[in-house]
Amino acid sequence: MTMTGFLDDLWTHSPAFRLIGCAAVALVVAMLVHRAIRALLWRWSDDHPMVRDMLRFARAPMGWLVPLVALAVVLHARPESTLLAPVPVLSRGLVVALIGVATWLAVRCVQAAEAFFARRFPVDVADNLHARRVLTQSRVLGRTATVLIVLLGLAAALMTLPLVRQIGASLLASAGLAGLAVGLAAKPVLSNLIAGLQIALTQPIRLDDVVIIEGEWGRVEEITGTYVVVRIWDERRLVVPLNWFMEHPFQNWTRRTAQIIGTVFLWLDYRVPLAPLREELQRLCREAAEWDGRVCVLQVTDASDRAMQLRALVSSGDSGRNWDLRCRVREGLLAFAQARYPDALPRWRGEWSRAPGGEREAAGMAPRRPPEGQRSPHPEDGAGELPGSA
Repeated sequence: MTMTGFLDDLWTHSPAFRLIGCAAVALVVAMLVHRAIRALLWRWSDDHPMVRDMLRFARAPMGWLVPLVALAVVLHARPESTLLAPVPVLSRGLVVALIGVATWLAVRCVQAAEAFFARRFPVDVADNLHARRVLTQSRVLGRTATVLIVLLGLAAALMTLPLVRQIGASLLASAGLAGLAVGLAAKPVLSNLIAGLQIALTQPIRLDDVVIIEGEWGRVEEITGTYVVVRIWDERRLVVPLNWFMEHPFQNWTRRTAQIIGTVFLWLDYRVPLAPLREELQRLCREAAEWDGRVCVLQVTDASDRAMQLRALVSSGDSGRNWDLRCRVREGLLAFAQARYPDALPRWRGEWSRAPGGEREAAGMAPRRPPEGQRSPHPEDGAGELPGSA
């Protein structure tokens, strides 16, 4: 018997061989069609960057999805008379694999959209408020959609198993207690998901926002589906759950704009003239690259029995520059006071006078009074008079 005759006989009398042959042909045809369609879409997406991102991110899952779809079509189109023992198990496994790859593809499409918006709206520019708003929305909504897609894909894959379907029917029959238990167990996850949607829509925080949380100054570095990472100024990372921002007050220094006004406090003696200090402050601000030209004011805000408190207000485009400007102004004003008015820096001072017995005591303190009936030896007190007598 020739090889052709052997194959004809095998094709005629062996259903398994026919099924394997049809699957092989379907795989080859599907891969050729996939490559042709991908090449056409790639050429067409020259002027559509988002479509190109989708094609790039979906390359791996589509490489698995096309062969699985071809196999599913072959198994579904087989004659009913083709009864093979492994076919039902293979069909069920193929359905689970299709659900898994479809979930993977949907997640990669969401990631492609996030990458497109991150490239379309860069945050490393001077005025990045709109970019941070769009990027925060895309990031939070993308992470939330990813979690929901994975949960739905996992549920769909489990529901293809008969045992899981029976358990699900039993749980639905006793949905009261089971629903309460599941709700309590999933409360943190659900609260974070809802908080993520609220943050994406209302945007109390955005990426790269400057915030004060629990007394820590930092920038929002990452927003995930369950938590927020805040990069503190000393390179530490503060991880905060999403629902924390919905339940606790916090400071956001860049809610509407990154511009900020900083304060510099100095304690100086009353003898320091204010006009030269104001002129020096104006000079320091004009020469500082961090000053944005909006606010440069010096005021006396408090006074004590020893010194007066001066407050300098200076403005900058963002909090980082304002910190540097405040340090520059503080150092400059102190150097100016030290050079021009060294005697007017805050200090303890007093006037000393001669006391009975040759001792010296500070003025402003209650003098030691001599015993009753003893005359004061000092001429200033008057001969024959008691201290304090008229």
